Amino acid sequence: QVQVVESGGGLVQAGGSLRLSCAASGSIFSISSINTMGWYRQAPGKQRELVAAITSVGITNYADSVKGRFTISRDNAMNTVYMVYLQVNSLKFEDTAVYYCDALVRGTHFWGQGTQVNVSS
Repeated sequence: QVQVVESGGGLVQAGGSLRLSCAASGSIFSISSINTMGWYRQAPGKQRELVAAITSVGITNYADSVKGRFTISRDNAMNTVYMVYLQVNSLKFEDTAVYYCDALVRGTHFWGQGTQVNVSS
């Protein structure tokens, strides 16, 4: 079992920046079994979409809409906590959404409760 908690959302003007944080915690075995950590977002009336992901070996993947503006990074040095960050720059109104963190552990997804990002135009 892995618990996932996001933080760092808020209200920001267009062009601004935020740093979202995600903490995945659990047993040493569970945390060491994380395959991929991902950030997703869901805007009102839209489907949840992948924003960025990072694998256990550090390979990253980004949605085309955020390339060059968002950066995913991780800190997996701790045995029972796996931290993932999403630096979001040059925010646009259309980036407004609830941002969710996902931990993929041996084929099972563990989701956080989400953090709201509102971008004012």
